[in-house]
Amino acid sequence: MRILGINAYHGDASAALVEGGQLIAAAAEERFNRQKHCAGFPREAIRYCLSVGHLVIADIDTIAVSRNPCRNWHRKLWQGLKLAGMNPSALAQRLSSTRSIQNIRGQFNEMFPEFGLAPRTRIVHVEHHLAHAASAFFVSPFPEAAILSMDGFGDYSSTLLAEGAGNRIRELQRVHFPHSLGLVYNALTQYLGFSNYGDEGKVMALAALGKPKYLDFFRDVVFDAPNQSFELNLRFFVHHTQGIAMNWISGSPSVGRLFSRKLEEALGPARRPGAPLDERFYDVAASLQARTEEVVLRLAGGLAEKCPSRNICLAGGVALNSVANSRILDETPFQEIFIQPAAADDGTALGAAFYVYHQLGGGQRSFVMEHANWGPEFSESQIDQALKTAGLSAETSAAPEADAARAVADGKIVGWFQGRMEFGPRALGNRSILADPRKVEMKKILNERVKHREPFRPFAPSVLEEKTGDYFEKSYPSPFMLLVYKARSEKAAKIPAVLHTDGTGRLQTVRANQNPAFDRLIREFEKAAQVPMVLNTSFNDSEPIVCSPEDAIRCFQNSRIDVLVLGNKIVRRS
Repeated sequence: MRILGINAYHGDASAALVEGGQLIAAAAEERFNRQKHCAGFPREAIRYCLSVGHLVIADIDTIAVSRNPCRNWHRKLWQGLKLAGMNPSALAQRLSSTRSIQNIRGQFNEMFPEFGLAPRTRIVHVEHHLAHAASAFFVSPFPEAAILSMDGFGDYSSTLLAEGAGNRIRELQRVHFPHSLGLVYNALTQYLGFSNYGDEGKVMALAALGKPKYLDFFRDVVFDAPNQSFELNLRFFVHHTQGIAMNWISGSPSVGRLFSRKLEEALGPARRPGAPLDERFYDVAASLQARTEEVVLRLAGGLAEKCPSRNICLAGGVALNSVANSRILDETPFQEIFIQPAAADDGTALGAAFYVYHQLGGGQRSFVMEHANWGPEFSESQIDQALKTAGLSAETSAAPEADAARAVADGKIVGWFQGRMEFGPRALGNRSILADPRKVEMKKILNERVKHREPFRPFAPSVLEEKTGDYFEKSYPSPFMLLVYKARSEKAAKIPAVLHTDGTGRLQTVRANQNPAFDRLIREFEKAAQVPMVLNTSFNDSEPIVCSPEDAIRCFQNSRIDVLVLGNKIVRRS
C-alpha cells in the first residue's frame, strides 16, 4: 500500500510517503519555497516524496489528509454562526480553507494534469489530533503507550488523550475549542511582542530570565477543570468571539490578535514588537511557562490514571515545549517518552499516512523513527555544479568530519551540509551550523555574524549519547532535541556557549546508528578539545533551514560563516 500523507491549508504544510508500512520520505513545504511555516497546498513537498519513491501520482493508493471537516461539525457550525456577525472575514477564510480541504482531488488533478489521480486512489480525511497521535505512537518503539496531543486547535479540538496498543489508537478524552493551552501560549507570545507565527519558542527561552510572579493570575487564566483537565477564562481572549483570522491559502500564515483588553488591564500594556524587554515581561513569560508546565503535568497525570503504561508519546505544537516534556519524564509515572521530531502540524502528514496504514488498513507495525533524516539529499555532482555556478573554489576532503571538527576546535563557525535534510524544526547534524561549546563569547559571535537572534535565546549542545551523563544531570536519550537537562555543576564552566541562563541545555544526543557522519565529527572534536559535544544550531539566518546546496551557499555568502562543508567539499572564507 502506497500512502501519501499531506498537511494542507494549515500552518507548516507538508507531505510524507509511506509504502508497505515504511516511511520513505517526509518534508515541509517551507524548505522548498523558502516561506517560513508555509500554509496552502504542499506542492513541492509532494513532488519530492514522489521522486524519492520513483512514483507518479497515479501510483498512489491513498491520499491521507490530516484534517476532517466532518469532525465536530456541530461545533464548527455554532462557531460559524457566531462569526457571521462578528468577523465575516475570519469566517470567509475558514470556509475557503474547508472548501479547499474538501476539494483535494481537484488540487491533485490540477497539480498533475499529465497524470491526475487514478480513479482507484482514495482520499481519506483523518481528524487532526488523531493524525498527531498517530504521528507519535505508530512510529515509536513502544508496543503500547499513553498518548497526549496538545496544540492550538485543529478540527475544533485542542487536546487529545488516548491509548495506543499494537496497530490501534483509542480515544480517552478531549478538550475542545475554545479551550486551548496552545492558544494561550500563542496569545501571550503576541502580548510579549513576538508577533510572527512560530515565535512561541522565544517565550520559552525568555521565561528562564524571570520569576513566576504572576502564576496565581495565570491559574485564573487557565484554570483546573474536572477530570484533571483545564478550561480558559475566556474574558482574557477574543478567539472565541472574533475567530482566528489566518491566511492559510498562500504564503506564510498570519494570526490576528488573540488576547483581549482585559489581559492588558491585568498585566499592563502589551510590548510593542521590537521594544525593549524589561523585568515585567520576563516575569510574565516565566509565569506563563510555569502554568503551562502545571497544566501539562496535570493532563499527563490524569492520562497515567486512565492508561497505566510506563510509556508516553507526545505530539502537537505544545510537545515542542522541551522544558515541559522533561518534567513529564521526571514527575509522572511514565518512565519512557517518545516525541517524533516534527511534533507540530508538519508531522500530521506523517501521522495521517500511518493512521490509514495501521488503524484503517490493519497493517502491522514494522517501522520505528530512529532519526529525522527524511528530506532531500544531493549528489556530489549537484554540489559541484552549485559551487561552480556560485563561483566558489572548494577543496576535496578525504575526511570532512575530521576537517570540520578541527575548524570548530580552532574557533571557526562551520556550515555543515550532509546527506538527507531533517524533518521537523530542528537541525540535527545534516543542515547545521557548528561552533565550539567551550567559548563563552561564541553565542555573541554567532548572533553578530550569522544568526541575528535575540540575545536571550540559547544555542543547543549535540553530545555523544554515552557521554551525556558526564556533563548533564540526566542521561536519557534526546535524539530530536526535545528535552532539557541541567548541566552538572562541575562541568558547566567547560561548555558555557550551549547553556541557558538557568544552566540548562536543550540537548541532542547523538549515536552512530542514527547519524554516522555527525557522530564521527563529534568524536573528532572530542579528540581535539576533550569535550564530547559541539554547539549545533540550524543552518539559516531568518529564512527556513537550508534544503539545497544552493540554499547553503547563499547563506554562507550572505553571512560570515568561516567554513562551508558540502558533502566532501570544503570552502574556506578567505
